[in-house]
Amino acid sequence: MPLTGKLLIGQTPVAGTRQALRAINPASGQALEPAYQGGTGEHVAQACALAWAAFDVYRETTLEQRAGFLEAIAAHIEALGDALIERAVAETGLPTARIQGERGRTCTQLRAFARVVQAGEWLDVRVDPALPERQPLPRPDLRQRHIALGPVAVFGASNFPLAFSVAGGDTASALAAGCPVVVKAHGAHPGTSELVGQAVANAVQQCGLPEGVFSLLYGSGREVGIALVSDPRIKAVGFTGSRSGGLALCQAAQARPEPVPVYAEMSSINPVFLFGAALQARAEAMAQGFIGSLTQGAGQFCTNPGLVIAKQGPDLQRFIQAASQHVSQAAAQTMLTPGIFAAYQAGIGALAENGGASQVASGLAAEGVNQGQAHLFVAEAEAFLADPTLQAEVFGATSLVVACASDQQMREVADHLEGQLTATLQLDDADIDSARALLPTLERKAGRILVNGWPTGVEVCDAMVHGGPFPATSDARSTSVGTAAIQRFLRPVCYQDFPDALLPEALQHTNPLQLRRLLDGKREG
Repeated sequence: MPLTGKLLIGQTPVAGTRQALRAINPASGQALEPAYQGGTGEHVAQACALAWAAFDVYRETTLEQRAGFLEAIAAHIEALGDALIERAVAETGLPTARIQGERGRTCTQLRAFARVVQAGEWLDVRVDPALPERQPLPRPDLRQRHIALGPVAVFGASNFPLAFSVAGGDTASALAAGCPVVVKAHGAHPGTSELVGQAVANAVQQCGLPEGVFSLLYGSGREVGIALVSDPRIKAVGFTGSRSGGLALCQAAQARPEPVPVYAEMSSINPVFLFGAALQARAEAMAQGFIGSLTQGAGQFCTNPGLVIAKQGPDLQRFIQAASQHVSQAAAQTMLTPGIFAAYQAGIGALAENGGASQVASGLAAEGVNQGQAHLFVAEAEAFLADPTLQAEVFGATSLVVACASDQQMREVADHLEGQLTATLQLDDADIDSARALLPTLERKAGRILVNGWPTGVEVCDAMVHGGPFPATSDARSTSVGTAAIQRFLRPVCYQDFPDALLPEALQHTNPLQLRRLLDGKREG
């Protein structure tokens, strides 16, 4: 499938007119063809108009039709074959195996949402039949279902060119909910985005859906993004990226005459707590697992363990010594873009210049352009508590160990933290009471809490939560991974005293869709 360098507005390729952007192969620094001319506010308006025109038709597609559409997207992505893998590797510097795995995850997400759509439980049907004889007042017949919010703007992420991008989790969950999607592709991988965008558009056509169900836009700077979030036909936003970018979109969405929700995943340092008995029993093994997680993918994961918290003493020194040895043997790895590499270098520099932190290890020297070295820093708890900048996310393979004087100080550090995507507990049986005392704080701070694992690696399943209190996300009530992500793009509607012929199928008296319903306070089925 040839690359065109064009926007995709519905089914129509359109040449942009703004400043061109080109992908850069981060492993070589070479610019890749073709150039992608940026879109304008007019292009945004065209895509949003098509999405709005498609909305009422698409949101009332049958469960079978919508599930089939999601399945078709996955099939068309797989049909791209090696061309998709090769382009994504060239645009990101990520290994072939990583991109292949991410393609599998992307298609798994789509098929998981197809299963969710087919089951229909997301409709959350509730029926309270009329009680005409009730005293002192009769009760009307009341029936509730969930419907789609409206067209959704999705912003592709830099670090996952497939799974958090054009057909990633935000797009899949919005389409599953019945929302048309307008995607702004990330400028780091425009070719990958075009290939996937063409696959989605092909699925739209194959399934006979309105063309406005999907559009793909490009643009450097903020013109396209702000115009997209500000368009009155957009009813929700999905974003994965920096705190500054997410907050800019939140501000634009709140400044509208009709504010809309922005589901932004932004910043997390994912603290790891090492408890005493576990540290005494397996400090070296924990150090190995920690550095493996830290350096995976050059540390470019939103769940990267950027902070370790433990009680100071000889066992913590064993951990630091072993971790330092592993860091010193870690090869420098190509980062996603020159800009991300530059930001990583700046973050390391800020830590190195901070008088409250000491660098104890660095990885092997870079052998090519845009290669980030791993680093390990140590700070005393007092310094960490006194300096908010030590909580700043460094997006890459760098972490800070905070040495605490007591268990109480560990809890004080935990309470001092900002909101997080994850928190990890490394513990043995003798640590259960200490962990129990810390758990209420961590429940307030994080969306996912792990025991004796490492936070990198986010399973696509029903129970997963990939979200958390600010600044991990802009809305702690939601998740961007897992089947519950569909709930972000739905709202309830109640139908009072409707004749059966006018009710949606999901609410009709005979329950023709055979849904599990809450009937007069009791769950059917």
